[in-house]
Amino acid sequence: MATDARDDVSAGSLDEPIYIDGRSHLEEVTAAHDVVLVDFYADWCGPCQMLNPVLERLAGETEAAIAKVDVDEHQQLAGSFGVRGVPTLVLFADGEQVEQQSGALPEDRLRTLIERYTE
Repeated sequence: MATDARDDVSAGSLDEPIYIDGRSHLEEVTAAHDVVLVDFYADWCGPCQMLNPVLERLAGETEAAIAKVDVDEHQQLAGSFGVRGVPTLVLFADGEQVEQQSGALPEDRLRTLIERYTE
């Protein structure tokens, strides 16, 4: 049974990605979790689709929360982060943006990036 992502904002760790429904929701998620990896994606994007299983695995295996922002639904939010292509991954630690990468990164690089801030 699917749960509303807002219900899980304050949970200690999440085993699946949180789908963001706007700027205030993203701010809540980044404030509630020590480390959040935000995936700016589009349903029509092939590399984004290939990244999905990797992000789902990382959500279950790391201490980071994984958040997903559909750039077609949230164009202003994506624009405010300078997203010019998808996927774009933005990492937050302690509520502050600390990293931003464009393109689908391999799982080992994403895991290393997350672990740099969770250990």
